[in-house]
Amino acid sequence: MRSVLLLAAAAAAIAAQAPPGYRLYVVSESGDIVTQLTWDGSALHQVKTVPVGIMPADIDGPHNVTVSPDGRFYYVSVAHGTPYGYLWKMAVDGDTLLARAQVEMFPTTISVTPDGELAFVANSDFYGDHPRTNVVSIVYTPTMTLLTNLAACDMPHGVKVNHAGTRVYVSCMNSDEILEVDRQTLAITRRHRTGVGVMPPMPMTHGGAQGGVMHDACMPTFVSVSPDDKTLYVACNHADQLQVIDAGTLDLLKTIPTGHGAYNVEPSPDGKWIIVTNKKDQSVSLIDAGTREEVARIPTTKPFPHGVAYSPDNRFAFVSQESKGVDPGAVDVIDLSTHRHVATIPVPLQPTGITMLRLR
Repeated sequence: MRSVLLLAAAAAAIAAQAPPGYRLYVVSESGDIVTQLTWDGSALHQVKTVPVGIMPADIDGPHNVTVSPDGRFYYVSVAHGTPYGYLWKMAVDGDTLLARAQVEMFPTTISVTPDGELAFVANSDFYGDHPRTNVVSIVYTPTMTLLTNLAACDMPHGVKVNHAGTRVYVSCMNSDEILEVDRQTLAITRRHRTGVGVMPPMPMTHGGAQGGVMHDACMPTFVSVSPDDKTLYVACNHADQLQVIDAGTLDLLKTIPTGHGAYNVEPSPDGKWIIVTNKKDQSVSLIDAGTREEVARIPTTKPFPHGVAYSPDNRFAFVSQESKGVDPGAVDVIDLSTHRHVATIPVPLQPTGITMLRLR
C-alpha cells in the first residue's frame, strides 16, 4: 500500500512539473513571422518561428492569427499584397501553407465559426481614402474559397463570432458602430451606434486617429462576446472606455473607464475577467465581469500592448506588445489570481495578434 501511495505521489509531482498542454502563436507584422511559445508555469520559451509572406523585397505584414476549433489549422491575416491582402491557412502539424484566399485592403482581425467552416475577416483599409464603405471578407475554409465581400462600414477592425455560431459582430472605427451579421444569411441584421462617429477628412494611424475626431466618438477598435453570448464588450479607442452592451437588445448597459487608447478586449474563458489593452497607456485594464468594475490597471513591459490570450485553466493571461523602433516587442504573462505581471519574453519585429492552441 505504501509503495502505491509513493508511486501516486511521484506521478502527481511529475504532472505538476509538466508544461501546460497549450502553445501560444504570435504574429510579427514587421517581420513576416509567426513565433510559437510555450509556458511552463514560470517562464515563456520560444519553440520556433515560422515565416509567412510572398514578397521578398517588401513586408507582407501579418496582423492577426487564430486557430481552428479542431486545432488542426491556424489562420493568418496578411495585410499587404498586390494590392490586396490574404488569409493564409497553415497546418499545425508541420506549419506548412495549405492555401491562401485573397481578401481586401489591409485585413486585420479574423474570427472562425465553431464548426470551422467560415472565417470572417475585417478589412480595415488603414491607408485608403475615407469616408468609404469597407468590406468584411467571408471565406469557406475547407477549400479557402472567398464566398463574398460583405459591404460593411467605414473601417471595420474587430470581428467576433459568438460561441453558438449564430451571430457575428463587427466593430467599425470611423463610422462608430457595431454591426450584427447573421451567420446563415451572411447579411447585416442590425447596427448599433457606439458614438457620434468621425469627421472626415481624417489621416489614420494604426490603432488611433490624428485629427478629425469628434469629442464624443468611441472609435471601437474591437468587440468580444461573453462566454454565454449574452453580452458584448466594445473597446473605445478614442473615449478610453469599455462599453458593455446587451447582445439581445443592443442596449448599452454600462461604460467602464480604462486606460488611454483602449484597443483589444477579451473575456476569460470562464467569464470571470475582461482584459482591455490600453495601447496609448502601456497598461492593461483588468475588469471584474460580475461587478463590471476595473479591479487593477497592470503596467506592461513595453509601450504598446496589443492582443490578449488566456490559458485554458483561466489562471494566466498573455499580452502581446508591439515593438518601438529597434526595441523588440514582447509577450507578458499576468497571473489572474494575484493581478500581477509574472513573466515576459522579447518577441521581435512588431508582434501584434496572439492566440492559444490546445495541444493534443
